[in-house]
Amino acid sequence: MSVFALCFQFIETMTSSLQQIMASTGNGLDYDKEPELKTFDDTKAGVKGLVDSGIQSVPKFFVASSEETCNEKSDLRHTHFNVPIIDLRDIDKVGARCEIVKEIGIASSTWGFFQVVNHDIPQDIADEVIESIQRFNEQPNHVKEKIYSRDKMKKVRFNSNFDLYKARFANWRDTLSCLMAPNPPPPEEYPEACREILLKFSKYVTKLGQDLFKLLSEALGLNSNHLTNMGCADGHVFYCHYYPACPEPNLTLGHTKHRDPDFLTILLQNQIGGLQVLHDNHWVNIPPVEGALVVNVGELLQVISNDKFKAAEHRVLANCAGPRLSVACFFTTHFEPSEKLFSPIEELLSDDSPPLYRGTTVKAYIDFFASAGLPAYSSLTRLRL
Repeated sequence: MSVFALCFQFIETMTSSLQQIMASTGNGLDYDKEPELKTFDDTKAGVKGLVDSGIQSVPKFFVASSEETCNEKSDLRHTHFNVPIIDLRDIDKVGARCEIVKEIGIASSTWGFFQVVNHDIPQDIADEVIESIQRFNEQPNHVKEKIYSRDKMKKVRFNSNFDLYKARFANWRDTLSCLMAPNPPPPEEYPEACREILLKFSKYVTKLGQDLFKLLSEALGLNSNHLTNMGCADGHVFYCHYYPACPEPNLTLGHTKHRDPDFLTILLQNQIGGLQVLHDNHWVNIPPVEGALVVNVGELLQVISNDKFKAAEHRVLANCAGPRLSVACFFTTHFEPSEKLFSPIEELLSDDSPPLYRGTTVKAYIDFFASAGLPAYSSLTRLRL
């Protein structure tokens, strides 16, 4: 038997009595999981490796508390919420642009999330991106393990759960991370399976990001170039997520609830759902819409807007169908050694609206987020004045 098979046999042996352990330890989280985490991590195969091994139950270190996986919050009356969908078709027409700015402003201040259609990214490009991420993840493991790393400063890396050793429980997800701008790595460092299309997609997303930051600036009552002049659009990273089908989706999550530690996120997803946003104390599904991209406010944009825009908690459910595939474009510059401080924009401050946050560098903010893992509280808390 191969070392790879022995590793997963060990994991299955450790989890064969999962239900009995759950009954005796409450939510199943109160135990020394370090040996199992190390065994899993050393395979460099991720969650897909577990699935490929034929595992029939969720390993114990993936098991979340019932509170984490609960699909409903305290208020069950609001079951018909829909995340706003905003049409960008007439963005360059003055009258229509004013309405688009208004819609984006409302969505960013109330939801922190919206979807955009007619965004000028061709559907065939979006489809090819998704196909390439599936192609990368479904290669033999000896190909992927060459870039498997937990070094958060590596510009291209593959791993499962960036916070594996810090998180309360592991998520049912593998991730390929690719820095696209500024100062990207040489093209040959990107995986061959998705290299060309990610480089092409990056150009489209850069343009869309710049357009969105202009609209967001106008929604704040600022000059349209204000946020881009601050550097909000100077860099972006692709986080390409692969969520395999899960044998027991009620026991874990694809992605723990969190807020994004960036300025803005643009998300491309395939047609398998699971993404939810917390709105008015209720988890609301964001179903895939053909041709749409999901956009959400990051915590750093909440800081500089002085809470005019809100970064909302969101999560991804595990699913018995799969794989779910998504590419999250984070507008951030945390790879750059800049000492530039980001704090509430002066033009948004007054006696009635004093600053709510102290300044932070992007790198310091990301370092804190990474050191804490996906926390139960917002990283914004430590910046509150």
